[in-house]
Amino acid sequence: MIERFSPPGTLSAMHTDTIIPADPAWQAQALCAQTGADFFFPEPGSSVREAKRICGMCEMRSACLEYALANDERFGVWGGLSEKERLAIRRLEIR
Repeated sequence: MIERFSPPGTLSAMHTDTIIPADPAWQAQALCAQTGADFFFPEPGSSVREAKRICGMCEMRSACLEYALANDERFGVWGGLSEKERLAIRRLEIR
C-alpha cells in the first residue's frame, strides 16, 4: 500500500540502505547450533536454565549477545540472557 504513494524505487532503496548484514560466522561455532532451538526458544513460562548453562560454556557468547542487542532480538535466550534481561540492558543504554 505504501509503495503506491511513494516515488518508484524509493522503498527498495531505503530498505537496502538501512539494513546492515550481520556477520554470521560466529553462529556456526556457537554451541546452540549443535544443540537445537528448543532450549533457546522455550514455551512461555518454561525454564531457560538449560539454555543459560549451555551459553555459559560457549566461546561465542559475547558475539551472540552483541548480535541480539544490535538486532533487537526479542525472543529466546541469546548470549546467556533472557528477553527480560536483554530488555533491561537496552533500557540502560537508552538513558
